[in-house]
Parts: sequence; C-alpha cells; structure tokens
Amino acid sequence: MVSRMASITHTARVTGPVRYVSPQGKTETLPLGPCLVELVDERLADIVWGHAGEESAVVPMKVIENAEMNGDLVLLD
Repeated sequence: MVSRMASITHTARVTGPVRYVSPQGKTETLPLGPCLVELVDERLADIVWGHAGEESAVVPMKVIENAEMNGDLVLLD
C-alpha cells in the first residue's frame, strides 16, 4: 500500500511575477491577486485563481519557495 501525503491548502496573494513552465513547455506568469496554493506533495503545488477558481496550474515547489523568498507570493495563513 502506498501512503499518500494529505494535501494542505493555503490562501495566498501573488504580488509580483511568478513564472513557471506549462506542460506545453511555454513560460507562463501567474496573474497578480488572490489565489489558493494546494501543496500536492513535496515536489508540486497546485495554484488556483480566478473569480470562481476557474484557472489553475501545477508548479514545482521550487517555484513557490523562490516566489515566497522574493516576496512575489505571500501565504496568508
């Protein structure tokens, strides 16, 4: 049996450019404003944004960590 890490979700705000590479290989930038950050596992996070949460992107945790260190992503809880 494979154990699975329970996901943890944080409310957050993108305050500066947070860039990631999409599955299609294109560099994308998360929009400024509120979002949810769901920690999927130790390597990946799912970022959800939009008026009704209709947009999302899976990004490496390194992107999240760097954005936090630079002040471009602020976890609010």
